Amino acid sequence: MVTRSVKSLDVRGGTGSDKQPLVTIALPVYNGAATLSVAVHSILMQSFSDWELIILNDASTDDSLAVMRSFDDSRIRLVEGEENIGLSARLNMAMDMARGEYFARMDQDDISFPQRLEKQLAYLQSHPDVDLLSANVVVFEGVDEVLGQWDVGSGTHEYICRHPWRGFYMAHPTWMGRLHWFRHYRYRTCADGAEDQDLLYRSFRHSHFACLSEPLLAYREARVLKKMFRARMVVLRSLGREALVSGFYVDAVKILSVQMAKIFADMLRHGLGLHALRNALLPLDEKTRAEWCDILQKLKCIQAGERV
Repeated sequence: MVTRSVKSLDVRGGTGSDKQPLVTIALPVYNGAATLSVAVHSILMQSFSDWELIILNDASTDDSLAVMRSFDDSRIRLVEGEENIGLSARLNMAMDMARGEYFARMDQDDISFPQRLEKQLAYLQSHPDVDLLSANVVVFEGVDEVLGQWDVGSGTHEYICRHPWRGFYMAHPTWMGRLHWFRHYRYRTCADGAEDQDLLYRSFRHSHFACLSEPLLAYREARVLKKMFRARMVVLRSLGREALVSGFYVDAVKILSVQMAKIFADMLRHGLGLHALRNALLPLDEKTRAEWCDILQKLKCIQAGERV
């Protein structure tokens, strides 16, 4: 594995920076060449600018590395991986490299809204008791077809954790939290595929979570349904084992029951197609839809080489 900055890779004039950023964003990549550019540009468009973006290539076999090297911004740091070690290991690597006080997540095929970092940071700074913050998401498929948005309820810790055996509705790509919290709990590589749920279950009794009701990220649905059965089995295995080891035997039984029911529901969903998912989502309000259209237009201009 080789770790390099934009400067050491000599990427189109990238100069590197010794300045300590306030926020570190981790963006692991595996064969994400088709969508990575849009994801990174959505970070470059952020209203808040005191960040560093660590893009970690996990031995991609497509043109992901070329896309990574195409960005000329001193806040971007690149990690080249010669071995495919998985998402959790790359995220742990990013948090070890992080220089920010806050640590945020981003996926290779999602789109952050322009004020995402600004609004999440403002919340965390005004709520020092909160360890981890997520946000609502706009769910879309293909290039720009909106399916709806999540129903995140009240977004309080109590609401998020009310049924831990069912899982935690905190969209992983929207996470921002305190770096020391991430370094304390870390991701477990044995839970790849459900690494977020595993981390939340291990930590929720000793942490404080929150979720913003406003959508701050567009979540590409094509990825969610892929390999769903494997993800459910990882949740069942990792959370079930953690519950047993911790002595929460009732939780272990409930986790087994819920995950088996979800596997059956997934089979029905695949049979019915995405229309079944669309019915479970809330419609976008006019403000969010207008913002989504504006983001898409700006990203299309950037992709076409036009000024925005």
